[in-house]
Amino acid sequence: MRQETDAGLSAPLGAAAALPATASRLRRTNLVAAVAFTIGGSLFAIGAWVAQVGSGDATTAACIYFAGGLFFNTGGYASVVLVSNMPGGSGDGVAAGWRWWSYEPYSLAWLSAFVLFAGTLAFGVSLLDSFLDGLTTKGENRLIWTPEVVGCILFLLSGHLAMRDLCGRPRPCLRPRDLDWWVIAINQVGSILFTISALAGFIRPETQAEWNTAVANWGTFTGAACFAIGGVLQAFDRPAAAAPAVA
Repeated sequence: MRQETDAGLSAPLGAAAALPATASRLRRTNLVAAVAFTIGGSLFAIGAWVAQVGSGDATTAACIYFAGGLFFNTGGYASVVLVSNMPGGSGDGVAAGWRWWSYEPYSLAWLSAFVLFAGTLAFGVSLLDSFLDGLTTKGENRLIWTPEVVGCILFLLSGHLAMRDLCGRPRPCLRPRDLDWWVIAINQVGSILFTISALAGFIRPETQAEWNTAVANWGTFTGAACFAIGGVLQAFDRPAAAAPAVA
């Protein structure tokens, strides 16, 4: 059964609607996350394009990637703040006031956002280490490639948790009329492409070259484009309308 909220949108019966001030904050926070992922994804795509077509040196591409990584960090943290203040959770913005952090390990939505944020931090380590000079092949794989792969795995896990939370079951569902579903699905495709890119970027000791540079760059480009598109779609979401109460 469903009930109408103040915003005029339907919500599950028993859901808690946010107070107007909290609802406004949630929408702004969602917009921050959406814009951050849109810009971050766009910068990653530009960096991959620069790296592939050779219109700039490696440092130029690294700087563009690093700037994009900062936006991904912002989007990841904003996502945690968003779910920490959703009505109905232990971080309920109605009862507890606005929170900048929470710990809700039994909430799939919070776990998804937290894992996503952790993934952006892992990417940040990789991007920061890419500025180090004089690294051996082993050092590049350990300091740059490994945290990048860790970030990709965390992104994939975050998407799985988000889809499971949305579908209410371990297996993915198909909800083409649900905006949240599209955001999660497109971002998950982006995470898969990022993973392919990371694997192709492994530096083989025998050749001291990436496994497949073209796949690494185009995988990053298309994966980043997915996150940029997902960010644009997320901007149209209205997360403050209602959220299911925790059983």
